[in-house]
Amino acid sequence: MNEFMHIGQFTDTFLPIVDGVGRVALAYSETLSRMGHQVTVVAPMYDTGYQGGFPFQLVEFVGRGLPGMKQYKIGEAVLDAHYRQRIRMIPLDIVHAHSPFMAGSEALRLAHLRKLPLVATFHSKYYDDFLKATKSESIAKAGVKLVVNFYNRCDEVWAVGKSTADVLREYGFEGEIQVMPNGATLRTASPKDVAEVTRRWNLGDDPLILFVGQMDWKKNILTILEACARLRAQGQRFRLILAGQGVDMMNITAKIQELGLEDQAQTVGHITDSTLLDGLYERASLFAFPSMYDAAPMVVREAAVMGTPSVMVRGSTAAEIIRDGENGYLCENQPADLARVIREALADPEKLKETGKKARETIPVPWDKVMEKAVERYTRLIALGREGKLKDKRMRML
Repeated sequence: MNEFMHIGQFTDTFLPIVDGVGRVALAYSETLSRMGHQVTVVAPMYDTGYQGGFPFQLVEFVGRGLPGMKQYKIGEAVLDAHYRQRIRMIPLDIVHAHSPFMAGSEALRLAHLRKLPLVATFHSKYYDDFLKATKSESIAKAGVKLVVNFYNRCDEVWAVGKSTADVLREYGFEGEIQVMPNGATLRTASPKDVAEVTRRWNLGDDPLILFVGQMDWKKNILTILEACARLRAQGQRFRLILAGQGVDMMNITAKIQELGLEDQAQTVGHITDSTLLDGLYERASLFAFPSMYDAAPMVVREAAVMGTPSVMVRGSTAAEIIRDGENGYLCENQPADLARVIREALADPEKLKETGKKARETIPVPWDKVMEKAVERYTRLIALGREGKLKDKRMRML
């Protein structure tokens, strides 16, 4: 079989949104394009401005904002006549869905229509999202059944980690799951970028605790703030920066003031300048990420690329890659214990530096290596499809 492939990447979040799933889809698309494959990204339209400069095709369908989450879009691709006209002209050998929702539905439709193999990656704890949105356990459980129904229609299911695969099985999925970890782009931050970060936020020589992600309480940001309030009361020197945007931004800012952390902590919004973000990662002493929600957070890998170790909650899905005291730190899901771990880490700068070095050596896997495995799986599925050995499990979804 010809090694060159036409690969469709279907995602409900993409540029200029840079949440974890969108960034994974972008990394897949850029890396596969560099490897010589023709990649087409299908996503809701986020920006009507010029979208040139990509090494892949971007085919968008009309989307509308989600209530309370204006940074995200949803839409029904099949109802967009312009999208349908464009996608009909694009050859595809395999379809890869990064979402079980709108983009996933379109991936299912095309896979059935063209008799193509369909891969889907399980990224997130959707039950938590449904429960927060609806405040109803019964609705959340019904939503999870629909998610499992989607993955049952796919030819192959991937998860971004072993713990993430376990979550999908807990939801009721009984099929085989391939673990396909997220990668990272290995790079360095320039001294100029680090100096700009220090100047812009007037950090001086204080240790910096950094959080990057959605400004959403589900990320356990309250635990970070309450831990920092304890550190302040104990006389610990530090600065806290929270970078990102989200539904709870105003409440988080208010909580900072309520806890008396205005002089030590600040939210800085969504950072689109990658060199500035790299400077923040490099300047940080510790990356605080106690999320119980996330599966395989890209931000932890990006911090590790810059030699910054993370503090995560022991036993959380996100902490699967952390070896306590070796390439990062683990704490209990309590503000007091997070404060203790941060204080002890900052008290031993040499050990902290060595832990960061080990994080860089052991956590980030280059995207090229990840994509080599992905291409092997794609190639196998395409061959099985052409030999008529894949069942079309999509009919009941259409």
